[in-house]
Amino acid sequence: MSTKFDIDAVMEQLAIHFHTVKTPIVDLIQVKTKDPFKVLVATILSARTKDETTSKVSEALFKVVKNHHDLKKISYDELNQIIWQVGFHNTKAKHLKELPDVLDREFGGKVPSEIDDLLKLPGVGRKTANLVRTVAFQLPAICVDVHVHRISNRWGYIKTKTPLESEMALREKLPEKHWLNYNSHLVAFGQNLCTPRNPKCSQCPIHQYCKRVGV
Repeated sequence: MSTKFDIDAVMEQLAIHFHTVKTPIVDLIQVKTKDPFKVLVATILSARTKDETTSKVSEALFKVVKNHHDLKKISYDELNQIIWQVGFHNTKAKHLKELPDVLDREFGGKVPSEIDDLLKLPGVGRKTANLVRTVAFQLPAICVDVHVHRISNRWGYIKTKTPLESEMALREKLPEKHWLNYNSHLVAFGQNLCTPRNPKCSQCPIHQYCKRVGV
């Protein structure tokens, strides 16, 4: 029988777990560069792409593209050739080529930190906007990807059907002190222990809190 769900205790255990496993790529780029532009580009590249691929492609791209001026100068074909290994590379190349003009026109060449502003950028949806806000600017937001949506519902912490519903439910329920780390820690947890199929419940540090919904 599960004990009462204690989000503080859960997040404390997930923080410990996070530091024992490989860091999600977007967080790693922030640690290495502290550059909102590179975090934004890496986040756009990472959609529907494995971290290993995003890491390799980002490293290759950032050798050529250091800032939005470089991104404006590089041709679509050259850009597409560099990023071809990521999912939907044609569309992402198109969005990245559009990005410098929008940054210059709307935001003086700077990556904005507000969600509504980030959503104006090509290739940026709610998930990307929230992730860039938390990772690049260390500002509170809730990024809901497949891991966050699945695990939050598996725990029984929320009961939602879509990532957008999950974001709104978590905004209501999750203490704001956990917003910055919620995505990163759940992604690491979801990639290594709380996997979609055959989760490693016997190794789970928070098994006593989890309702195992759907498991």
